[in-house]
Amino acid sequence: MRDVLPELLAWWRAGETVGVGTVVATFRSAPRPPGASMLVGPDGTAVGSVSGGCVEGAVYDLGESVVGSGTPVLERYGVSDDDAFAVGLTCGGILDVYVEKVNRETFPELGEIAADVEAGRPVALATVIEHPDPAWLGRRLVVRPDEPTTGSLGSARADDAVHDDALGLLAHGSNATLTYGPDGERRGEGMRVFVWAFAPKPRMLVFGAIDFAAAVAKVGSFLGYHVTVCDARPVFATNSRFPDADEVVVDWPHRYLTAEAEAGRVDGRTVITVLTHDPKFDVPLLEVALRLPEVAYVGAMGSRRTHEDRLARLREAGVDEKEIARLSSPIGLDLGARTPEETAISIAAEIVAGRWGGTGERLRDRVGSIHSEDLQ
Repeated sequence: MRDVLPELLAWWRAGETVGVGTVVATFRSAPRPPGASMLVGPDGTAVGSVSGGCVEGAVYDLGESVVGSGTPVLERYGVSDDDAFAVGLTCGGILDVYVEKVNRETFPELGEIAADVEAGRPVALATVIEHPDPAWLGRRLVVRPDEPTTGSLGSARADDAVHDDALGLLAHGSNATLTYGPDGERRGEGMRVFVWAFAPKPRMLVFGAIDFAAAVAKVGSFLGYHVTVCDARPVFATNSRFPDADEVVVDWPHRYLTAEAEAGRVDGRTVITVLTHDPKFDVPLLEVALRLPEVAYVGAMGSRRTHEDRLARLREAGVDEKEIARLSSPIGLDLGARTPEETAISIAAEIVAGRWGGTGERLRDRVGSIHSEDLQ
């Protein structure tokens, strides 16, 4: 929903009614992840995508129908071998799409949720998408860390169960469909709840204000990271040199990273790229980075010779082999990159592969699903 939220909010504020289709579960090679949404606007406009084009027409028609009836619908789309004219995904995947009617009456919480998202405050929205009692369908629970919940799914037991699970999803910044018994029983079945986890953007910390850093900041911003460029040299660490960064900080890298970690602004989604390839900067910095309990990625730029010298210095500084094993150096995947932009793609490719369990192999040389099955 994040991608279509501005358009949805504008119609909501204008008192209009919108059909909203959201991917709530995927299987095999589905093209869009859970949380991807498409709007059917009051003027007939279609905004967003749930499948990259495969079933948009069917979801659009269903959205118009739901706006008319007011009854939400959970629909599964996949490949049909029995009917060649059936609506399906040519990629071979399967996805569940929840379609609902949204306006000020059906979704009064939208304005406050949008304000949280805009301000970078974590908020989760849980919606009942399947239940044996139709009266439960579409009920919502809004979960914020360290604050009372608002709304209700139908019972205190269900609210408590989903509240705890939604906080866990917020911590990881992931959306998911959760299954419970009809009254929120954890071991039961019958109720499915989709949780949008609107966590703040994950952070990308780029250390070293060089030309490669500008390209990495640009790619990081494109991938949805909140990008910080940090360098101790004020003549190089300027906003004009890094227009795609969210912030540019002048500080010693190791001191800045230590302060951010102590302030709780570094977590398991944070990626760290060390591009200085200067031992007076990167060795103290990597001592801190490799000892952080949770970060998604630590990569350091440099030649093979620089890498070996860096490892020797880290060992002399007391960094152990388990900590060193967390380091991706030389940074990036082997794409044959030469320019800063190509190198940034190489680094981004390694980050994405690490996040989703990719191998970096050419897909044409592999067999089976192009997506990791355990992440569907």
